[in-house]
Parts: sequence; structure tokens; C-alpha cells
Amino acid sequence: MRLSRFVLGSLAAAASPLIAQVPPLQLPAASPKASVTQRVGMTDVTVSYSRPAVKGRKVWGGLVPLGEVWRTGADENTAISFSSPVTVGGKTLPAGTYGLHTIPGEKEWTVILSTQAKAWGSYSYDPGEDAVRFAAVPQEGPHEERLLFTLADPTDRSVAVTLAWERLRLSFPVEVDTKAVVVASLKEQLRGLPRFGWQGWNGAAAWCVRNDTALDQAEAWVERSIGMNRNFTNQSTKADLLEKKGDAKAAAQLREKAIATATEPELNQYGYQLLGQKKVDDAIRIFEKNARDHPESWNAWDSLAEGQATAGDRKKAIANYEKALSMTGDEEQKKRIRGEIAKLKP
Repeated sequence: MRLSRFVLGSLAAAASPLIAQVPPLQLPAASPKASVTQRVGMTDVTVSYSRPAVKGRKVWGGLVPLGEVWRTGADENTAISFSSPVTVGGKTLPAGTYGLHTIPGEKEWTVILSTQAKAWGSYSYDPGEDAVRFAAVPQEGPHEERLLFTLADPTDRSVAVTLAWERLRLSFPVEVDTKAVVVASLKEQLRGLPRFGWQGWNGAAAWCVRNDTALDQAEAWVERSIGMNRNFTNQSTKADLLEKKGDAKAAAQLREKAIATATEPELNQYGYQLLGQKKVDDAIRIFEKNARDHPESWNAWDSLAEGQATAGDRKKAIANYEKALSMTGDEEQKKRIRGEIAKLKP
């Protein structure tokens, strides 16, 4: 027995350092972690936080004191991240992660974004680390048992960061200069593999032209594309650019030269581009040229019929749909075209 006790005691002594290193059990958190992300243009906005519950307690002026800095959640301070520069509270902030603190008040809150994003609560909050602070007015809303952040009403340029807890709502906008973000991204992308093909340079220029931004940069990009491979697509982009810059005559001349060299798919795509711009007559002229140049293509006649149907010329549209129907062997396309004809017939 004495030997057994000695052996057992020795084993226990040897095991005790190992026992001390055993990690704690993972159990449900009182305030579970959560995050929400919304893309605005090309910018990701993310709020990461922990969600305390009301549990019948008095929240405002009780669990959360008024007039004091609050972590805006539980456990670690709530954090908000931006993948590119944004404007919050009237100030432009660099891309990065910020601690989100607030000072609740009865009629007005102070919202604070701190450069320190990894603090435990707001206990070490330092106003000297503020990136921006601004006022926001709370509103009453339906009961929300657990603290909830949403990124509401997203557009290409903004999103509303909205806090909801108990019967209170607080919201503030995050604004993004999406055009500037995209142009910066295009510059970066064109330092990689896309720089070795004409398509990348043309695509970047075309985006700028469509969005009426950085037109001088777009001109340099489209010239680079044309220098690599002159074709209908990049010449059309340059024509659109010239038109945007006010030289309609040069734009028209270049567009006619480009059309003369276009392939069937290029002309077809250009026709649909014109349809999308509500330039129906111009689109029909392009579809007509494509059908004349490629009379063996059912797709050319099908597109011409669609343009004519858009213009309200049902008779011509039906005739050209029927021509396309007689030429295609694709059963799915036949079914679709029959449906289009049925919609046009009285």
C-alpha cells in the first residue's frame, strides 16, 4: 500500500504541470461575438462587436451610464474597418480599423472613432487617440433584445451604420469617393498581369468614360491599348472619350472607321450598348449593317428583330424573328424566338 501511494503521489506530482497547461473549456459567451460587412462600390465596411442582452435590465442610464465613454458593445471595444479611405463625421479617414466608442446622452450622443482598435472595453480610452468624434441623435424604435449593428441603405457611395438595442436606434453615415477608389484600384491592377494585354488598358479607360471621371488618365490608357492592338473595341472607347471631352466631330469620324473594321460579335455588342443607352435608331442601324454583312447569321437577324421590336415596328420585327427562327438549329433559341413572335402578334 505504501508503494502504491508513493507511485500514485509521484504520478500526480508529475502530472500537475500538465494539468496547469490544460486550456479552459469553450462555453457559450454571455455576449456572443458578431460582425457585419457591406461593400460600398469597391470598399468593404465591417463592424465587429459583442452582443449583450437586455435581460429585463435598465439599459440607458443603468447598465450603460449616460455621459460616460462606452465600448458600444461588450467585452473588447467594438471595431469598425474600412478597406479604403472613407468620410465619417465630415472627416476623411485612411483605410484601416478603428475602435468605435460612444458617449450616450439623453438627447444627443457623441460618436468616437479611435485609432486604437484593440482595447478591452473603454477602460483605456484616450481622447488623444481620437481619429474623429461627432454628434448623432438617437431615435426610438422597436425592442431589440440583443445589441445589433446593421449597415443599412447601401448605395454606390454610402452606407448607414446603425446601432439598435432595447428601444433605441442610433445611425451615422459612412461616405466613400467610389470613383477615386476605383481609379486608384485600376492603377494598381494595371501594374500586374492585366498590363500585358490591350483589354486591361481599354477596360480601365472605358470605366472612366462611362463614369465621367479621370478623363485625361482614361485617354492615356486607351492610347496604350490602341498602341498594343488597334481594334473596334478600343477605338470605340476613344470615340466615346472624345465625345465626353466635347469633340463630337472627331468622335463620329473615329466611330465610323471603327465600325468598318468590326466583327459580327463586336457590332452585335455595340448595337446592344446603344439600346442600353436608349439610342434605338442608332442601334437599329448597327443591327441592319450586321445583318447585311453577315446574312448567314441567325443571331444578326434576331438582334435586328429585337431592335425593331424595341422601336415599336412589330411587322419588321416579326419578319426578322421568323427569319432567325428558320436559320437556327438550337431548340432553346427556337422556343425563345417563338415566344417573342407570340408577344408581338395581335
